[in-house]
Amino acid sequence: MGIKFLEVIKPFCAVLPEIQKPERKIQFREKVLWTAITLFIFLVCCQIPLFGIMSSDSADPFYWMRVILASNRGTLMELGISPIVTSGLIMQLLAGAKIIEVGDTPKDRALFNGAQKLFGMIITIGQAIVYVMTGMYGDPAEMGYYNSGTEFEGAVIALFHLLATRTDKVRALREAFYRQNLPNLMNLIATVFVFAVVIYFQGFRVDLPIKSARYRGQYSSYPIKLFYTSNIPIILQSALVSNLYVISQMLSVRFSGNFLVNLLGQWADVSGGGPARSYPVGGLCYYLSPPESMGAIFEDPVHVIVYIIFMLGSCAFFSKTWIEVSGSSAKDVAKQLKEQQMVMRGHRDTSMVHELNRYIPTAAAFGGLCIGALSVLADFLGAIGSGTGILLAVTIIYQYFEIFVKEQAEVGGVGALFF
Repeated sequence: MGIKFLEVIKPFCAVLPEIQKPERKIQFREKVLWTAITLFIFLVCCQIPLFGIMSSDSADPFYWMRVILASNRGTLMELGISPIVTSGLIMQLLAGAKIIEVGDTPKDRALFNGAQKLFGMIITIGQAIVYVMTGMYGDPAEMGYYNSGTEFEGAVIALFHLLATRTDKVRALREAFYRQNLPNLMNLIATVFVFAVVIYFQGFRVDLPIKSARYRGQYSSYPIKLFYTSNIPIILQSALVSNLYVISQMLSVRFSGNFLVNLLGQWADVSGGGPARSYPVGGLCYYLSPPESMGAIFEDPVHVIVYIIFMLGSCAFFSKTWIEVSGSSAKDVAKQLKEQQMVMRGHRDTSMVHELNRYIPTAAAFGGLCIGALSVLADFLGAIGSGTGILLAVTIIYQYFEIFVKEQAEVGGVGALFF
């Protein structure tokens, strides 16, 4: 029996910030405007430094989480979206596992959303306290000043700069394409290539024919995409590994030299190629991390094999598990279609679950496997932002593209969306 958790947080919902549901249909151009303004504010906050802290030259212990959680070290967006993402994932898992009861009524959904917000605020306060007290910004007793932040040099800019300043043009081109201390043109090309591959696979799907049980002649299709669970597998896998890294680094600082701690992970600071960061050089964390370079792939093939098996297996497992806890399994989809009075053509109402079971679990597991494989490919090619970051970026952009196409179809053309 689930716990009536939502009733406990009901008194707090009255004081939580909330956006009122619009009373009219929002035009697409208005959505684009407010989305752009929101992104601009977020980017500005990513550049405003926290007052009174030190931009430590030491390795960033949360380097592995920055891309996933849209955070920037030492700024107002230090925590990024981690509190709300963490609270949302935990609440969804608790609801999917029936540990807490969430009904289908609007009241229950509103309470559930309120619980996510409240939990997110609690996580924010907790993370902020932990960041400060553990010396994330230096010794709390010595805070009160900061150094200049990280500076970046683009790969394309470096190409023209090197060609203009170097007398040996061949060597200049080689450095622009293959330099190791900063992103190079090969990294940029690999990033574009992985973007294209992910977008190509986004279009893979199976359309199951369905029809209305109420209105004769009304036919449609239910699409089951290859990436059935979208980017959820890579998010869960990254969250698992990132938290394992953080725990390992904390234990390494406190109990350096301990056998069990070293078995979990041994760390070394790396300062080249961007901001300083800690990188695993031994233990379990080392084998769960991608190789640092193409040369490392051939130097330690066991590391590569273990990493590939872990990435593919964990993504497939998380994808298969997610459909069960998030309400998107064959049984749940059949229930939704039945509520909409839709049935699969050529199949009786009672056999719909069996037919969906032929596709959905396979699409979830194989889609998760492909997500993991694409992430591994991006890491091996040296794509900028890591394979996980690229997959998240592409899947999110593609979702907005689908919204754009849907809005365009509803209003009848691109011109009507903006003018």
